[in-house]
Amino acid sequence: MNAELRLLNDWQHGFPLCRDPFGVLAAQTGLEREQVLATLRQAQDDGRISRIGGVFAHGSGGDAMLAAMAVPAHRIDDVAATVSAHPGVNHNYLREHHHNLWFVMTGADRDAVEAGVSGLERATGLRALRLRMLRPYRIDLGFDLGGDTAHRPMRAAPGLPAAARLPAGQWPLARRVEAGLPLVERPYAVWADDIGDNEDRVTERIGQWLAEGRLKRFGVVVRHHELGFAANAMTVFDVPDDHVDACGQALAEQAGVTLAYRRTRAEGWPYNLYAMVHGTHRDAVTAVIERVTRAAGLVQRPREVLFSTRRFKQTGARRFRGWSAAALLPEVPHGFAR
Repeated sequence: MNAELRLLNDWQHGFPLCRDPFGVLAAQTGLEREQVLATLRQAQDDGRISRIGGVFAHGSGGDAMLAAMAVPAHRIDDVAATVSAHPGVNHNYLREHHHNLWFVMTGADRDAVEAGVSGLERATGLRALRLRMLRPYRIDLGFDLGGDTAHRPMRAAPGLPAAARLPAGQWPLARRVEAGLPLVERPYAVWADDIGDNEDRVTERIGQWLAEGRLKRFGVVVRHHELGFAANAMTVFDVPDDHVDACGQALAEQAGVTLAYRRTRAEGWPYNLYAMVHGTHRDAVTAVIERVTRAAGLVQRPREVLFSTRRFKQTGARRFRGWSAAALLPEVPHGFAR
């Protein structure tokens, strides 16, 4: 793996929390500091990475909800554009299913998220499935770029409590961690100046959040499509509630699984366990899905595999930054009934 790809792959976790983080990366890759910064700036400009920042644990602050709409084929482009235009939406994908448009709404609290989804329902005249997170088993722990699929297994830790919510006084730093590190020589000093703190306390706080599990990781956040991982599928299972945690833990431990979590069921949607697999081509993803389904004891459970076919939006969440109520879309009442 060359030095440029190492910058994107190896520091998705464990990004240096020190006064000269890019100097540390330079020393470990054999590049000059300015080369490191230039490479990361270029990767951000061309979309291979979205930011260097943090992925917060479920429950640490703000709110988010997965939603899905069944959109007629002739309306896909218009509806997808409406959904993507909402500042609270950070992911928006077309998938192979009757419920074909899948998006994540984020916001500062549960009411904001519900208002965002309801606003999109009114604007499009389409109902949305609301699929709330109940328990994460593996959530955004980085994306291994070393093969056709993410091949490193992750040992799940059963029984971990939900992350504690960040106190309001820590939200100014959380907003910056969520938005991304400035690509300058002393990035933490910039954040410290912004919030009226000092550089060492900023890095100490981020380290503390990581140790407490409030941050799942802090580092490079890659965009898998731009790095050649253009095939991805969401597999959903209907698992009895008294078995779902054991099956979810088993999925999280399988090589190739990039996300695994339990969500609420909805009317017309019986599935409660989800696993994501990303890969460079469809056959590689399908092979992983079959393997992990067997390994997790899920072969006999009802399931569906939803490959994504188009990505309309992929950006950082707005749990701590929020979005203005003015962003709510106007009502379009015809064709929609509560």
